[in-house]
Amino acid sequence: MSVETNASATEAQTEAPAHGVVLTDVASAKVKSLLEQEGRDDLRLRVGVQPGGCSGLIYQLYFDERTLDGDLVRAFDGVEVVVDRMSAPYLEGATIDFADTIEKQGFTIDNPNAGSSCACGDSFS
Repeated sequence: MSVETNASATEAQTEAPAHGVVLTDVASAKVKSLLEQEGRDDLRLRVGVQPGGCSGLIYQLYFDERTLDGDLVRAFDGVEVVVDRMSAPYLEGATIDFADTIEKQGFTIDNPNAGSSCACGDSFS
């Protein structure tokens, strides 16, 4: 009986906790397409925030092959999205989408935690 309890505890520790960031189907398809172009299946989409920009915090969005201690991971249709533990509260409930219009092409982040943002949309507070 104690062996089963220890095994369950070990499984819970090795499974990375999830975060509250959502990747839309369109964004997931774009990420898959970019990874296929690169010929890589070992990369994850890392999302984070760091100090900077005209509003105080800027978004980071890039491919990463590493998983760091404390990372929060969530999969969307085969695409792993990784958020570091420090960025998670700032990104809770945020939605990442991909726009492909005449006016704009690229990933967008709709973040309910952003009290204000700058005109360029790259930073928030």
